[in-house]
Amino acid sequence: MNLSDYISGEWQTQFQYKSFLPTTVNQQWRWDDPQIDTLLSEANRRLGELNGLSFIVPDLDRFIQMHVIKEAQTSSRIEGTQTGMDEALEDDPEEIAPEKRDDWQEVRNYIDAMNKAISDLKTMPLSNRLLCDTHRTLLGGTRGDLKTPGEFRRSQNWIGGASLMDAVFIPPHFEELPLLLTDLEAFWHNESIHVPQLIRIAISHYQFETIHPFLDGNGRVGRLLITLYLVSKGLLEHPCLYLSAHLEKNRGAYYDALTHVRRTGDLGHWIRFFLVAVIETAKTATSTFRRILEVRSKTSETLATLGRSSHNATRVVDYLYSKPIVSAQQLSEKLGFSQSTADRLVSVLLEKEILHELTGRQRNRIYIFKDYYQLFLW
Repeated sequence: MNLSDYISGEWQTQFQYKSFLPTTVNQQWRWDDPQIDTLLSEANRRLGELNGLSFIVPDLDRFIQMHVIKEAQTSSRIEGTQTGMDEALEDDPEEIAPEKRDDWQEVRNYIDAMNKAISDLKTMPLSNRLLCDTHRTLLGGTRGDLKTPGEFRRSQNWIGGASLMDAVFIPPHFEELPLLLTDLEAFWHNESIHVPQLIRIAISHYQFETIHPFLDGNGRVGRLLITLYLVSKGLLEHPCLYLSAHLEKNRGAYYDALTHVRRTGDLGHWIRFFLVAVIETAKTATSTFRRILEVRSKTSETLATLGRSSHNATRVVDYLYSKPIVSAQQLSEKLGFSQSTADRLVSVLLEKEILHELTGRQRNRIYIFKDYYQLFLW
């Protein structure tokens, strides 16, 4: 189908409301838009650059985990969750203010869901089953626990408004989900059609958000789907591209672009928006990796001057790359140092301005690896 001929779907009358049944997507796609070709070429180039750089970053998993935490915090914020990056790094609920724990738990679940899904891709293909498993992890033990975690919906949902009567958008009736989701999964793996992978995932994200197959968590799972797809298809060797920061920054345009397709059938507009998001995010991620290498090199040079403290201080810094906000007590517990050794190492790193104190307190002080942490505040 040519994008210019695409009809987004039709409205179906249900009991006292109309739901939207989207057109299936598992087919050959063509376009006559040279801008899409240009953006697609640039997006592939930027992804290739990012992917190549990921191979030369030492101890990549530590830095990937910070990307995952950043993604979890930002993607959840799009849905209204108010958890700061410093709070998202905390793994002890007792350290979170009681009124913030629900939000914090949703972000921590997102981290667990992404890590588990990436691991699962090693033994199973990208599939609706994997998305359900991911959804179960995402919503388990949170405010969404009553929204059938891990199961596609068996009732009508809606977007915007207080009820079906004043909803902004009503996704397809739940009886349509098996056909639509089977078609979407087939589209991911259909080797008989020749559609570039970035175009497939652009269309897939739109389709997933339009189907809205879960009672809750559709936005977060839909954004997770993008990274999972890129990894599963080999466009990224490591999960180091996350679009949520760009989408959150351009939230109005993001929602408008999805809505525009449903209203007008202009799928090309959404694809162009998506490709720009990939380009800008890949550029940011590449820049972040380069700056990580600079910080790592500078820090290593400083650590080499510490004499007998160098080995243990290096262990501390290696830990800080995955958790850049810590207390001396945490360093003692996590790295097996005595408290006096942890305190001494913190003093050394403070003197060398690798660590900075955050609280201004005399007791229970918290320290930050500021030069590194600030790389993830975009």
